[in-house]
Amino acid sequence: MPPPPLAALVSGAAVPPVAGIAAPRAAAHAAGPTPAPASTAAPRTTAKTTATTTPQTIRTASSATLYKGGLFVDTNGEAARAAATLSSQGRTAEASAARTIAQQSVATWLGGWFTDAQLVQKIDATVAAAEKKGTTPVFVTYNIPNRDCGSHSAGGSADNAAYLRWNQLVTSRLAGHRAAVIVEPDALALISNCPTQTNGREATIAAAVAALADAGVPAYIDAGNSNWVPPQTMAARLKAAGVDRARGFATNVSNYYPVESERAYAEKVSQASGGARYVIDTSRNGRGWKGTWCNAPGAGLGSVPSVQTGSTKLDALLWIKTPGASDGQCNAGPAAGQWFASYAVQLVANRKVG
Repeated sequence: MPPPPLAALVSGAAVPPVAGIAAPRAAAHAAGPTPAPASTAAPRTTAKTTATTTPQTIRTASSATLYKGGLFVDTNGEAARAAATLSSQGRTAEASAARTIAQQSVATWLGGWFTDAQLVQKIDATVAAAEKKGTTPVFVTYNIPNRDCGSHSAGGSADNAAYLRWNQLVTSRLAGHRAAVIVEPDALALISNCPTQTNGREATIAAAVAALADAGVPAYIDAGNSNWVPPQTMAARLKAAGVDRARGFATNVSNYYPVESERAYAEKVSQASGGARYVIDTSRNGRGWKGTWCNAPGAGLGSVPSVQTGSTKLDALLWIKTPGASDGQCNAGPAAGQWFASYAVQLVANRKVG
């Protein structure tokens, strides 16, 4: 899985760095951040809480309560910045595609590419912008040690203890504020791929989820997708990773499987894991699976993000992956996390209608 936007490059053209975000790096990020001096991570000022869940109601609150006001749309997100840059370069069609993506709610990814001070700034700015609109932001934590088993998005914190310190900083900025967190895409699903690199992973995720829960922040632990780990196996991993303290789990992150397939898988996982609720990533599943996960040719945008209020365990359809951000140097794509302008055009052209 690719890292999130590193903010600074559009495929084929340089983009001015965005204030407060580190310069672009290779797909393999350095180990997680060391604690920043106290002066760089200012404490929250006392304010009335905007949170709609508490440690006691994370599992029981309705999806409408959890996502009160709807999903946050970041007008300064990666797609919006790419659109502005492409427009300034006269790349009209590519700018138009980026603007189309920028109109939807996309999750904000957090990881070791931010210093601690930058991490605080990113979270605080996103939360403040969402609260100004009365909407709910979705964040993704992506900093687990030995992330991605050394593949395109290798990196993460130096060890489990460093990861939990990093997670505590994230938690401290979200406490008292309305938000949801997708916890560590691929981390549980990849355990079988690199077992010697994932010692203690489930317990580490459980501790991270417990910290979020104690702060009243609902979390969804990543649970792979319908064509990866069998439901019973994934349910066992989720239980070991503390899903009983989480809101639930997430499926199809950065992938392409249809909603129907993901719902069938997720319902089985839910039943086997104590009735956990779930969200599905629909960012690029408008045309279904295309034979590869990495910048899949022929893929299209899926159903637009929306909160689900029916009687099932499905909380929301989300764009967790940033559509248009490259998965890595495959199928003509730039480095993982960079804006892949021509691919964004394809995603929009092939988007799901209705």
